[in-house]
Amino acid sequence: MAAARDDFDLTALRAELAAYGALVTARRIRLGDEAAFADPRPEARVERRRASGAARIAARALLDELGADGSAPLPRSPSGAPLWPAGIVGSLAHDEAFALAAAARRGRLVGLGVDVEPAEALPEEVIDMVLSGAERRATGGDGVAQRLVFVAKEAVYKAINPLDGSWLDFADIEVGLAEGTATLRDGRRLRIIPFAGERLVAVALMEAAGVDPPS
Repeated sequence: MAAARDDFDLTALRAELAAYGALVTARRIRLGDEAAFADPRPEARVERRRASGAARIAARALLDELGADGSAPLPRSPSGAPLWPAGIVGSLAHDEAFALAAAARRGRLVGLGVDVEPAEALPEEVIDMVLSGAERRATGGDGVAQRLVFVAKEAVYKAINPLDGSWLDFADIEVGLAEGTATLRDGRRLRIIPFAGERLVAVALMEAAGVDPPS
């Protein structure tokens, strides 16, 4: 039996992010990855530490690509988000099989979030909690597209919370997958780059005020 691949193909997503100076990569979570993250919580389960370690291995590879400190420890902030080296914005995510990292040099982007989920339908019991009426109409009953909206909202939260500590509910975020946008209740807008392949991935980009989007 062939060995499981260590990553999955994010070529198309990386190409779209390149216009923003952002990078993304994936890593399959493997035994021993927990050694890459010194979790200060003694009660943390090894599976959780393993996923966090895998995400940090992926993140350090991106830091090397950006010419930053590829040995950065990336400890948890009080909110649980990783603390990135000065001048870097980034985000980590994982599901049961893969860990992802996204990162960029701060400048054009002031916030960056990523999330990942299996390419499966969103459970019926959470659809009303996650999606607005407009989002339900736009996804047309497509459970996988509905789950991609969920992924996008999680990515938006990860992009915004480190900026100002906002605790966003699903109802505070309106996602337009077709338009590639997310609008917050307070009027702020983010660019959303969704990806549907072996996994569902979304990257949320918060641009600095006054910066024009790529042409």
